[in-house]
Amino acid sequence: MPQYQQPPSWRLEGGGQILDLETAVKDGILGGGGGGGGLGGAAGEKVDLKKMIEELEPVEDVPSVFICPISLEPMVDPVTLCTGQTYERSNILKWLSMGHLTCPTTMQELWDDAVTPNRTLHQLIHAWFSQRYLHFKKRSEDVQGRAAELLETLKKVKGQARVQALKELQKMVVNHSSVQNTVADSGGIALLTSLLGPFTSHAVGSEAIGILVNLSLDSEAMANLMQPAKISLVVDMLNEGTIDTKINCTRLIEMLMGEKDFRSEIVSSLSLLAGLMRLAKDRRHPNGTLAGLSLLKTICSHERVRGLIVSVGAVSQLVELLPNLSHEYLELALRILDDLSTIPEGRVALKDCPQTIPNAVRLLMRVSESCTRYALSILWAVCKLAPDECASLAVEAGLAAKLLLVIQSGCSPELKQRSAELLKLCSLNYTATLFISKCKLTRTIQ
Repeated sequence: MPQYQQPPSWRLEGGGQILDLETAVKDGILGGGGGGGGLGGAAGEKVDLKKMIEELEPVEDVPSVFICPISLEPMVDPVTLCTGQTYERSNILKWLSMGHLTCPTTMQELWDDAVTPNRTLHQLIHAWFSQRYLHFKKRSEDVQGRAAELLETLKKVKGQARVQALKELQKMVVNHSSVQNTVADSGGIALLTSLLGPFTSHAVGSEAIGILVNLSLDSEAMANLMQPAKISLVVDMLNEGTIDTKINCTRLIEMLMGEKDFRSEIVSSLSLLAGLMRLAKDRRHPNGTLAGLSLLKTICSHERVRGLIVSVGAVSQLVELLPNLSHEYLELALRILDDLSTIPEGRVALKDCPQTIPNAVRLLMRVSESCTRYALSILWAVCKLAPDECASLAVEAGLAAKLLLVIQSGCSPELKQRSAELLKLCSLNYTATLFISKCKLTRTIQ
């Protein structure tokens, strides 16, 4: 059987090299009896390789020889074929069970389908990940200790010292999942929520909220954050803070809206809704646009608030925004407009906006079936409200031809039915010959 060919050397941290696998085992670099690269447990046993790989943060510099050619993931149980190629056992066995009689990498025909455990490579992989796992564990312990220190500091300091402590803690919470548990277990959530109130500076509030949105909040913390004074602070920062602060404020409000005791009165604020519209329209920050539209969509699920959203001019602003939105944001904006079309003032606002019909017609059959469904629903609401005025405008904008495309497409039966109904509504003010010409039909379709 051909022997597995290893690269000439691997470089370890600290500048050391493994010239070959045999030398690595002989010199004790690999985990074994007293190898320097192994990681012992309480009883001197190795930590499970799979556990180390799962717990480690994504590692980008994994040597290519450790990667299974099939899954492109580090191997836990490497086995070698008769061709000399090595694979993760489960992956190659699945390949063989599918009836393949070739090597996946070289496409050579296999003269023997036996797989041989590559124990030497397994030891090397274990040693390599053990080294990084040790560093990871030590760093994790260090940052957890520092996080605990910062929480104690926050109980004592004020002013700029408090801001600096919060900044450092926020970076640690964002970058280390272990710190999130430390903050929660040390009573940090209650401490952070206590920092928010009517007299909190925006500098402190911004950092505290930036931490809270990265933690798992329980019902008690949620109820605390829904106090009017705290919500008022969040709304102020959403209107006046940096783009990161604004996004974090939307994330916090969205988290609160998922709580079972949430009340729609909490988001029934003209200042909040106006701030979200400014955020959604800010072309300099696409992430802000996404955050603003996402929260507006969630708020629209509360029917009581829809009238307020219309009152801040959201309909015309969103309609005018449609041509400038990327595909991933269009569905959000159309969903909001569709929700607003369910109330009388929303339908009137859509009708009175001169860009509603042309922009909605343009989006039919252009982005996705969901976008087509929302655009069609909006057009139906407008044309049904004022058929003599709006149906003619829609036909002139090319609606009839688009509706025929929907009817002939693979869209859902509901969409096709609504298209047929809207097509019939639009045809009432035209003779058959004139309407056919408006549809811009080809001779074949006619």
